[in-house]
Amino acid sequence: MRKKTLLAGLALLAGLGLATTGCAGSNGAGAAGDGSGGDDVITVGFAQTGSESGWRSANTESMKEAFSAENGYDLIFNAADNDTAAQIAAVRDFINQGVDAIVIAPIVEDGWDDVLQEAADAGIPVILEDRTVSASDDLYASWVGLDFKKEGVMAGEWAAETFGDTPTKMVVLEGTTGSAPANDRAAGFDEAVEGTAIEKIDSQTGDFTRDGGKTVMEGFLQKYGVDGIDLVYAHNDDMALGAIEAIEAAGAEPGVDIQIVSIDAVKDGMQALVDGKINFIVECNPLLGELTSGLVRDVLAGKDVEKKVYVEDQSFTQEQAAEVIDSRPY
Repeated sequence: MRKKTLLAGLALLAGLGLATTGCAGSNGAGAAGDGSGGDDVITVGFAQTGSESGWRSANTESMKEAFSAENGYDLIFNAADNDTAAQIAAVRDFINQGVDAIVIAPIVEDGWDDVLQEAADAGIPVILEDRTVSASDDLYASWVGLDFKKEGVMAGEWAAETFGDTPTKMVVLEGTTGSAPANDRAAGFDEAVEGTAIEKIDSQTGDFTRDGGKTVMEGFLQKYGVDGIDLVYAHNDDMALGAIEAIEAAGAEPGVDIQIVSIDAVKDGMQALVDGKINFIVECNPLLGELTSGLVRDVLAGKDVEKKVYVEDQSFTQEQAAEVIDSRPY
């Protein structure tokens, strides 16, 4: 299976320079992402997860900008509010409307086989964006997004290096149960800290939301106390920000009394890192619109596309965040 890697950061906004690995001479998905390629309007149905986080809001805006009328699209947008049944129903509605292509950011990995088969039977190509599914990859044209397991590994490597052989009590704020980022970020982190003195004493979902992270962290603090927790691993920045509120309300200092490692690198999370309330952040770049648009155009044009298109992530310490925060687009 061929893969494509996109250098992270502002390169997404300035030309989308791509480098492929695997087969040489493949078509560049980003090359068609400028809205060119004919006068016909392309109708696209986009099934988004919801609006649960700052990351998701930035992702939605990126998609709406790329699939704009100015770029030759008629975008039918649906945000399912993290309701899998509602998201699947929205995709079926796209099929019934006879759209030209469907883009899905699947809430969870399982349960997609039937509706993806329905789209295939209707001759409507599907592009997966951000999250993955467990269904056969014959049922969708391509997927574009991040390497969630690698993000977890990067976060875990920082934790392993920071705490070393020091006995460390860790709690985990999980993403939405059954979602690809929650599954993979957990697996990657666990792999990286295996054999260290870091002990995971509790783990619970906060559904990628700030309120969820705060509520779960409040429960952890009531159960273990401030002195019973050394490290928080949050599957995204919004939950980490909620945890910060809970830690401060308990009279402790986030980033000092309890250290925090998170994933996303959205503006609020990066500011918390600069302020010393988060200790380390792994990026998860939300600006996937132009790449997804390019894949849609290439698939509809009958071109050969990569089955998986990865966007490369960075990581940030406090000092690194301070250097780039004012220039970041999200």
